[in-house]
Amino acid sequence: MSAAKPSATIRYTAMRLSIFVGCFAVAAVAVHFGLLPSGTNGSNFVWVILLALVLSAPLSYVLLRKQRDEMSEQIVSKVDRAKERLEANRTREDHVTP
Repeated sequence: MSAAKPSATIRYTAMRLSIFVGCFAVAAVAVHFGLLPSGTNGSNFVWVILLALVLSAPLSYVLLRKQRDEMSEQIVSKVDRAKERLEANRTREDHVTP
């Protein structure tokens, strides 16, 4: 008995979110201690979110390459199976005689 393999999309999304949260924490600490400039007129929270997005995007691109490839393979295989089912249904309908 084998356990079902978790969805590659869910795993990728969770890892991507984790990287963002980590970058958010680092950016918040850096802004708090003055290592990075803070936002103006009370926009500090939005500024930290933007910094976290800018930091997490390239990190995710590099660090999650394997997970992105797995997700892509899983999606392609599901799309191929759906196309095969649609083709089988289409050809079965063509051979029906009244």
